Amino acid sequence: MKRMIYITATILTLFILVQVIMSYSNSKIENPDYKVIKDYGDFEVRQYDSMIVASTLLAGKTYEQNASDGFRRVAAYIFGQNEREEKISMTSPVFMEMGSTPSMSFVMPKQYTRQDLPGPTVQGVQLISVKPMRMAVIRFSGYANDEKIARYRRKLMELMTKKGIKPGGRYYFLGYNAPWQVIGRRNEVAIELALDKD
Repeated sequence: MKRMIYITATILTLFILVQVIMSYSNSKIENPDYKVIKDYGDFEVRQYDSMIVASTLLAGKTYEQNASDGFRRVAAYIFGQNEREEKISMTSPVFMEMGSTPSMSFVMPKQYTRQDLPGPTVQGVQLISVKPMRMAVIRFSGYANDEKIARYRRKLMELMTKKGIKPGGRYYFLGYNAPWQVIGRRNEVAIELALDKD
């Protein structure tokens, strides 16, 4: 009995240690630059700088269908399936555009210009220059799924309406963690703001 308790305690300690190390490692991963325009408490409005992304269009209708397929394709590009067989550092978060034309994108590290990056050799992956974006963003923890993403999108839309903030046409899921990280997971739903027209 004591042996089982010891083994269980050891496994639990190792698990917690691995999760702590992963959380620390995540804090060192490069994130895209943005400025918080206003923090409303339940959500915030951010201005993202322009960025270069490796992106792939997705055929599934749900987050569950698209997440693994999209990740596999774009990860293959940064892990060396490109014209120079060059490995490119992972950044965080992964951007998933939701809605009628879903896609998954990895933001390229800031050290690269569009011309510096090797062309993808993975079918369906392309490099895209993204213009600056202003988005309303709400955060949630745990593992993401379609129900959670839809719930937080509705909540964010309601909060934006109360503040008189007009949504644009696109919304995103932002995922910050590897699937095997259990503790300290960070997820966000982001809604692009409507552009002011003169």
